[in-house]
Amino acid sequence: MRLTIVGGPGAGKGTQAPNLCDKLGIPLISVGDILRGAIALQTDLGILARAYVEKGELVPDPTMIQFIRQRLTGPDIGSGWLLDGYPRTAFQAEELDFLLDELGQRLDWAIYLDVPHELLVSRTLARSRADDLPEIVERRIELFQERTIPLVEYYEYKQRLLRIDGRRSVEEVQQDILHQLKAN
Repeated sequence: MRLTIVGGPGAGKGTQAPNLCDKLGIPLISVGDILRGAIALQTDLGILARAYVEKGELVPDPTMIQFIRQRLTGPDIGSGWLLDGYPRTAFQAEELDFLLDELGQRLDWAIYLDVPHELLVSRTLARSRADDLPEIVERRIELFQERTIPLVEYYEYKQRLLRIDGRRSVEEVQQDILHQLKAN
């Protein structure tokens, strides 16, 4: 099964994604982890991404597509995967579809964790990560609303969207996701 999980910062993607991967037996492809690792190792792509990540901005599409292409050609993705943190825009979703066609793959579902703005802010600030400063959190949520909501509409149009109420407990959200995956 090939999935992506979408939601604002603090929606629960980082909590739900590894749990789903364990249940489904597929690898997790966390774009945040890939970016942080590339930045720490100062790879060419990491150097390109660093300035954007430090400001809470989205890494430009051509750079992100290079990261995703590298990862989706890995030896461990034969049984499927779950992307966490990509795509973040409708353009990236289209580019991902083109890339997957080229690689002989297809995205099965985009899982959208729907969480209200105030809850996104409080959850994100509660994580206390170094890059979770209030002004950066607000900027990430603003970018999410500007750029990612059209992504949700893209997957709705393609009939590949599972909308999940992300306000509930971790267990309730996970059960809902698994139920909808089986039902579809």
